[in-house]
Amino acid sequence: MLRSKGTAVLIALVSIIVALAAFGGLTRLSTDTSAESFLPAGDQTLRTMEDAARSFGGDPVVVLLESAQPRQLLAPDKLSRLLELEGRLAKTPDVAAVYGPATVLNQIARSAKDLMATLAGRRDGVRIQAEQQAVAEGKPPGDSKAAGDSAVAQFDQRYAALLVQALPAGLPTLRNPGFVKTVIFGGGEDPQPQWQFVVPSPDAVAILVRPREDLDQAGTERLVDTVRTEVQRSELSPERTTVSGAPAMAAALGAQVRREIFLLGGLAIAMIVLCYLLVPWHARKRYRLLPVAATLCATALVLAGFGWLGRPVSLGVVAFLPILIGIGSDFPAYLVQGAQRRRTLVASLGSAAGFASLAVSPLPFVRDLGLALAAGVLLAVAIALGFRRFLVQLPDQALEVPAAPANRIPTTQRVVGLALIAAVAATGWAALSQLHVEARPERLAAGLPAVNDIEHTERVIDTSGEVQVLLSGPNVLTPEALGWMRQAEQAVVVEEGDALRPIIGLPDLLRFLGPSPSQEQINAAMGLLPDYLTGAVVRFDATRSVLSFGVKLQGLDEQRRLIEELHAVLPAPPPGYQVEIGGIPVAAVRAYTLISGDSYLTNLLGIAAAGLVLLVGLPRRFDAARAVLAALLATGWGLTGIWLLGASLTPLTVALGSLTTVTACEFTVLLTDRSHRGSARLRRTVAVAALAAALGYLALTASGLAVIREFGLLLAISVALSFLAAHAVVRLLPSRDKPSVEQTRPAAVPGASTTEVPV
Repeated sequence: MLRSKGTAVLIALVSIIVALAAFGGLTRLSTDTSAESFLPAGDQTLRTMEDAARSFGGDPVVVLLESAQPRQLLAPDKLSRLLELEGRLAKTPDVAAVYGPATVLNQIARSAKDLMATLAGRRDGVRIQAEQQAVAEGKPPGDSKAAGDSAVAQFDQRYAALLVQALPAGLPTLRNPGFVKTVIFGGGEDPQPQWQFVVPSPDAVAILVRPREDLDQAGTERLVDTVRTEVQRSELSPERTTVSGAPAMAAALGAQVRREIFLLGGLAIAMIVLCYLLVPWHARKRYRLLPVAATLCATALVLAGFGWLGRPVSLGVVAFLPILIGIGSDFPAYLVQGAQRRRTLVASLGSAAGFASLAVSPLPFVRDLGLALAAGVLLAVAIALGFRRFLVQLPDQALEVPAAPANRIPTTQRVVGLALIAAVAATGWAALSQLHVEARPERLAAGLPAVNDIEHTERVIDTSGEVQVLLSGPNVLTPEALGWMRQAEQAVVVEEGDALRPIIGLPDLLRFLGPSPSQEQINAAMGLLPDYLTGAVVRFDATRSVLSFGVKLQGLDEQRRLIEELHAVLPAPPPGYQVEIGGIPVAAVRAYTLISGDSYLTNLLGIAAAGLVLLVGLPRRFDAARAVLAALLATGWGLTGIWLLGASLTPLTVALGSLTTVTACEFTVLLTDRSHRGSARLRRTVAVAALAAALGYLALTASGLAVIREFGLLLAISVALSFLAAHAVVRLLPSRDKPSVEQTRPAAVPGASTTEVPV
């Protein structure tokens, strides 16, 4: 009960200030489910991807339009509407570039007209220059005419390819079906290879909308919504429309996160409130909801902290609310029940250390989860201490009948029991290195329609992502640099053509120059081609060029081998130039390598951190050792189950040891406290806390994301294993020490007698 009116006023004032600060932070909260939140921050692969985005735009929003009949969307009336749609998309804010069949055709048609006029003038100039040079050298008139004819023939050999695209097909315009057919299909039934990135098949066209670099989550969602709206307004009436790509997936994830973060939290609150209300763990019903109240306050403060710090909420924080409400309410329950304060505080610090160990993860959304949970547990305990001091009248333990000591198990049976449960756990720890880690960004979104859209787009376009080969140097528009790019593209097609399909590159745009163009010819061609096309493959200052290859969805093991083989087949760059391989598939492989390469460290780090805290904070090292053993056993049992079921780990569950440690150490430390005091009440509270934690985890199974559902189910099982491991360790390794005077002394109750009653 409150001790004075002044104290009550002070508490009310502080509460109002904190509530206002929390509300202000929550209003600033934002989400981030972009690819960068799933990839290793600061890693070279991510920097390469970001540099490429600054030069050529980010991974595109892919608009796939399919028609009922072949070439229906390439008819003159449809092409004009396509051109209008692509033009509106190009003017959309936050768009770096738009590539579609109508715009590419229109640019080629316009360039063809300019090119014909320019080449006609240059052709005459080449003849005149060659004839004048022959005359200056004293050659007879017949030889000077032959020199002019030879120069014109060489000129035609280099530049006739562009003219052939337009002249035999008639006037180069979108309203000329012959021009469209000649340019795209080349007289065949299927689109020519260089056109398949925007015309993947006769009955489908694709529009690639590349966002500007560093586009945040809100901007990405606005862009995807705008693309969908503009496509609906276009009146193209395709048979099927699919909007996909990495930005579309990020937008879908962001919307799902916002829907679920409070939905799952509300479900967890309802389940845990019922648990604390219906299970008679405390004699006074008015105290039973104080643990939930303390945790809700802590949760609001942590989320507000994200808002005030300008840190967007990632996918990991979707799991934050139910976990914190379940685990975070444990320690307030112990404090309200009257558990020994030091032991409870040390256990909470150990749990926070276990959660904080997730900060070593290379993935930002896993780090966010660990740090948020650690901060939430500490805040919940701090608030609960305030409740205990000012609102709670602790039970009079002097009037409580001590529980009868548990019957000791014979030594032989204890040794055999420990050996058996340790063997099961050792099997799981040994199998850890063999467990597959699923870290594909699209796998993390499994359960959303956006994944189905990506898979459908892949079936039509034959790719679902981009791998980029980036050449950087003083000038990529030189014969040496162009020759290297042609050699590299050819090597990739020959060696990896089944897995990597060329999308667009400088060699494709300059193919008409022949096999060995001069510097002058390259400069002239770049002047003739529109910036719209050249900007897709060459940076404005000519210091970087990109070869883009399409890649299919595949397992990260296969993807890693593909990237390694790509490195091997690329030729050495010219002197003074550097080659990098980028793209989301490359960064995903890097993330997979990082999180799967140190699985033992990731799992043992949380156990070691919690054990160190317990070793320093608990008065008896034996209690800390038992808690660590329980964590090792529970984690090992969980890993054994995963291995036997043939399941995979995810970036959220790869650190199962750190997450299981929290409950295993907590239960062991508090059950040890019970065994010393002989109190049955605290043992009941531990059981209720375990049930509440499991319910918090199980709330995650209502998520629409498969990775979150699996995470919640696995951790609910880990709570049960932790509870069993804690009981097993306490029973099989009982303390031989007699309770100390401090342990047998009842807790002081304000206004009550402190007469000692022997236990």
